Amino acid sequence: MQELPSSVASPAESIVVVEGESDRAALVRLAERRGRDLAAESVAILPVGGAHALPRFLSSLGALAPHVRLAGLCDAGEADHFRRALGPSAPCYVCDADLEDELVRAVGTARLEQIIAVQGELHSFRTLQKQPAQRTRTLEQQLGVFLGNRKIRYAPLLVDALDLDNVPAPLDGVLSYV
Repeated sequence: MQELPSSVASPAESIVVVEGESDRAALVRLAERRGRDLAAESVAILPVGGAHALPRFLSSLGALAPHVRLAGLCDAGEADHFRRALGPSAPCYVCDADLEDELVRAVGTARLEQIIAVQGELHSFRTLQKQPAQRTRTLEQQLGVFLGNRKIRYAPLLVDALDLDNVPAPLDGVLSYV
């Protein structure tokens, strides 16, 4: 879990809690693409290290908690944990099924394969596709598996490839809120 940064100390602060670093990387890059300076706006995007770590993170806010504009971004499988921890006063934006799935759908499989090729990993992706466990999966599912341990690196690349008029609703929503 990332500790609360010293810059998050004013009652006017906004915090977006996310599960992990790839979520943070995607939101930061999307804000940059939209010309936003989150630091200047006193917005922190903080990975908590998974949904189960969220209650501990929220308790670390202490007296600051009532004065912070709080929102969450999570995967569909963690939505109940996030909603329960955040309570009714903070919105929770949910990716279906997860951030990578949202980005793959928004960017498209052909464009994602081009990005993988530019990264010099198309051969690795084709090798993965040939594995028996992958042969019955859809291209979208195969791409999701491929991105699995590369998601921190690929999240900003996928956001760079997004048409800003076609941003996945959970990412758009959470950044619009803060």
